[in-house]
Amino acid sequence: MTKQQGNSAPHYSYPPPRQSSGTAADYANYKKILGQLELGLACNGRVNSWLESMKASSPTQIRPFLASSFDPDYNDWIEKHPSALSRFEEITAMSRGKKIVMFLDYDGTLSPIVDDPDCAFMSDAMREAVRDVAKHFTTAIVSGRCRDKVYSFVQLGELYYAGSHGMDIGGPTGGPMHTNSNAKAVLFQPASEFLPMMDEVYEALSEKIESIPGANVENNKFCISVHFRRVEEKKWHVLIEHVRSVVGEYPKLRITQGRKVLEIRPPIKWDKGKALEFLLESLGFGDSSDVFPVYIGDDRTDEDAFKVLLERGQGVGILVSKSPKDTCASYSLQEPSEVMDFLHGLIEWKCHSLNENEEV
Repeated sequence: MTKQQGNSAPHYSYPPPRQSSGTAADYANYKKILGQLELGLACNGRVNSWLESMKASSPTQIRPFLASSFDPDYNDWIEKHPSALSRFEEITAMSRGKKIVMFLDYDGTLSPIVDDPDCAFMSDAMREAVRDVAKHFTTAIVSGRCRDKVYSFVQLGELYYAGSHGMDIGGPTGGPMHTNSNAKAVLFQPASEFLPMMDEVYEALSEKIESIPGANVENNKFCISVHFRRVEEKKWHVLIEHVRSVVGEYPKLRITQGRKVLEIRPPIKWDKGKALEFLLESLGFGDSSDVFPVYIGDDRTDEDAFKVLLERGQGVGILVSKSPKDTCASYSLQEPSEVMDFLHGLIEWKCHSLNENEEV
């Protein structure tokens, strides 16, 4: 791992210090399909593929829990991805003797999904839960949002923040920190050279889709997000054509898809899984068998992190979802309120463990 000297925090070079190994068949198949769709967006005649993918990942209704309990498909899925709350003791038992490191997505995990992405505020109760978790475990927020934006939502200086899907990583800026001699401020921006290009794309897209009611373009610094949550479904094909016309001028850029969002990214092999690996390495846990990463997220982009945990054979991935989805996560939670319950459980478990050790 090399560092660049300067007045700011250490800047770590690209590529990351550790590459993942191993495979995950289901995830590889998902990536193959998504890759085909990415190519399709840049080619004529493939708009329908993107429309179908957008519809599949953007259900208009979420089935209620009680109804799901009578759904054979849901029951089969929940058996493979049981609730992290009902299996809480199982998870903590696996972590005994190891250092837990928490990784949390933001939208849909710590805050509810809302129509206006600028209003995705987390509750004070959730913020307090995250603050308490960070007192006991190294904690990072890993989001597609730009780092400054997600920090403005969370407002906790004692956390690590990986914005733009991990292309902009910053360390703690203050606040109470747990005793961890490996903790240090980091700054990692592997796609800095593409910033001028991303700004150009943002300006062009903002102007291009201005005519589509409900569409919103968000500049997340190292990636551009085109939100279509408030766009009528019959207008999606127009949105796709507009995105095609702009991104077609920048053939190196990649386009990926999340929950009712299209994202334009720089042409580097970097994602939330790489960000997880980088942070573990930076904290001194890269090749450690004594670390237990816990990653909680709700989106397609979080699958890259779930896959890394599977390949490492360490920790657990927890998908936040009310409906069955193809995932590499081992466990599930239904909504942010259950995420908060899980965090409270970790805090109580840790405090109880500390009290037991003191008595001994």
